[in-house]
Amino acid sequence: MASKLGIIAGGGEFPGLVIAACRADGRPFHVLGLTGHADPKIIGDAPADWIRLGEAGTGFKLLKEAGVAEIVMIGPVRRPTLKELAPDWRTTKFFARVGLKALGDDGLLRAVAKEIESEGFTVVGIDSVLADCLAVAGPYGGLVPDDQAQSDILRAWEVAKGIGALDVGQAVVVQQGIVLGVEAVEGTDSLIRRCAELKREGPGGVLVKVRKPGQDRRLDLPTIGLATLREAAAAGLRGIVVQAGGALVLGRDAIGAEADRLGLFVLGREDPC
Repeated sequence: MASKLGIIAGGGEFPGLVIAACRADGRPFHVLGLTGHADPKIIGDAPADWIRLGEAGTGFKLLKEAGVAEIVMIGPVRRPTLKELAPDWRTTKFFARVGLKALGDDGLLRAVAKEIESEGFTVVGIDSVLADCLAVAGPYGGLVPDDQAQSDILRAWEVAKGIGALDVGQAVVVQQGIVLGVEAVEGTDSLIRRCAELKREGPGGVLVKVRKPGQDRRLDLPTIGLATLREAAAAGLRGIVVQAGGALVLGRDAIGAEADRLGLFVLGREDPC
């Protein structure tokens, strides 16, 4: 039997998919929900404990008491200020060592993963539990980008790799060669809404999401779901491109059907580098 999986749950639907996958496979699991981030409705009646982000000491204790061996961290978590964090002693020692302000999101997640493994757990990637959610190359749905969109994709990919190398964000919106916006702390949905106010006349822009260069594949892969498509359509974008093998797609068939309904292309693209 597979080892017991600890699910450190942030927001969105992915924690629920991991729970469902564990149940379908008969794998033992335990959820550690992050209060204010994870949705209690998504967690449902799964075996779970709840902590604030700043309660690392309590979290480790609960996971050990639950008999967890492997841990997956899944779901978006808004980065808090130190005041919001209200860290316990274990969390305070961690940040005193790594420096909260000195790290971007990827650097912080790497440090968190290292801290978790120092407690005797093994951190695994979401694709080890939900392999069919990893983006594949090719179109999702019947639409494909035209020449203008292809040009915008190349520009957005280049910029996304650049901001990713600086550990800033994973997503970029480009329209007719012009960068309308890059993702930072606000997240993809807010980026799309912001770009809606900046769009130009003519063919709409494209959203590109790629894994940061050197990013730990177990942590915070770029993700799209139905909500991303709907935000993109509402903002007047023409399509979405994700990195094949380096991003997560929440429901391939559903994404393809919704893309066709909304008149968007959704494309998995291999990293040429």
